[in-house]
Amino acid sequence: MLISKVIFWVFLMDYLKELEGKSVHDCYQQITMNKIGSPIFVPGPVIVGAGPSGLAAAACLKQKGIPSLMIERAECLASMWQLKTYDRLRLHLPKQFCQLPLMPFPKTLPSYPTKHQFLAYLKAYADHFDIKPAFSQTVVSAEFDHVCHLWRVKTLKKEDRAEYVCQWLIVATGECAEEVVPQIEGMEEFDGHIFHTSLYKSGSMFCGKNVLVVGCGNSGMEVCLDLCNHNARPSLVVRDTVHILPQQMLGKSTFGLSMFLLKWFPIRLVDQFLLLMSHLMLGDTDQFGLRRPKLGPLELKNLYGKTPVLDVGTLAQIKNGKIKVCRGIKRLSHNAVEFVDGKVENFDAIILATGYKSNVPSWLKGSEMFREKDGMPRKAFPNGWKGENGLYSVGFTKRGLLGASIDAKRIAEDIQRTWKPEATL
Repeated sequence: MLISKVIFWVFLMDYLKELEGKSVHDCYQQITMNKIGSPIFVPGPVIVGAGPSGLAAAACLKQKGIPSLMIERAECLASMWQLKTYDRLRLHLPKQFCQLPLMPFPKTLPSYPTKHQFLAYLKAYADHFDIKPAFSQTVVSAEFDHVCHLWRVKTLKKEDRAEYVCQWLIVATGECAEEVVPQIEGMEEFDGHIFHTSLYKSGSMFCGKNVLVVGCGNSGMEVCLDLCNHNARPSLVVRDTVHILPQQMLGKSTFGLSMFLLKWFPIRLVDQFLLLMSHLMLGDTDQFGLRRPKLGPLELKNLYGKTPVLDVGTLAQIKNGKIKVCRGIKRLSHNAVEFVDGKVENFDAIILATGYKSNVPSWLKGSEMFREKDGMPRKAFPNGWKGENGLYSVGFTKRGLLGASIDAKRIAEDIQRTWKPEATL
């Protein structure tokens, strides 16, 4: 039985190398779509997604001498950051908690880099590690072949199809692959514009207009502030409880201070400290319609992945009345919104700051690693990075870029244990 398996593997490798010898060699430079439908053998891992998480994984593999093929559906690196973020966006955490492995941010950058500074860093990162993704290729399916013990990754570029086979598959499409757009009664009747924050760039086009922002996460709060700064009249829908913390405490970033305290004290004690400081610095947010959850901010994040809002000035505008806080929406009409408390107000536009979701279940087939419901790994951090049959995930930790970096290092170390350099010959 053992001899027959060895013969099978030798035959398979010879067949694939003979079939796609040149394509194997060239796939790390510039992929040419295979029009005849024969598979392209990839000696190293295939990485799906060219965002920060995918780049981190590719760099960690490169450092260990392991090549990879990165496939990206968009035409650019970090398409989420490039195409679906607003102009005033900055990193919400200090740069030392957002840098990717093996290459820190330039010292000349501010503590909270702008969107454009972060994108420049990602480009420099890709150039430094010579990472050249295959752009404009949408993965339509990826499935493990139990006969040949390899992953089959099928892609589509316009009308051209290709199939890659590999021993390792790294899912790096992230938690924010697709917009979440809720269905609200009367949406089709509303005369104004309704759109997701992925299409929002600046409040300049809303000067003098009444705008309703649905969702009170970091994006929703910051969009409201941006609208205020452009002389719009924003209102914010707050349906659930929310923790709002100052971005800085005692001259330090709140996140950094929290990480330091967690080394010495239990999470609940650190939460009590954060809430006390927040009350002293921000006041009682309940009186403005921003009720706090019963669980502390860190415990809530740890258990359910719900991120607290780091205030960058929005709360001051809520306190002075420039931003109204509203209850949940009951229904929409031609130019008005009826809320669950019975109030009715007119609005010119509605911006949905309702977040994003994973799209993994739409293309990854036959795997038990990800939940069908939300496309997230079944195992919670820090154990969600590794699945079955050489399947990995990076960037699904609900802990931002820091979590993605931790995943990337672990994946590279794990693949190195079974990597054979002669596979590239």
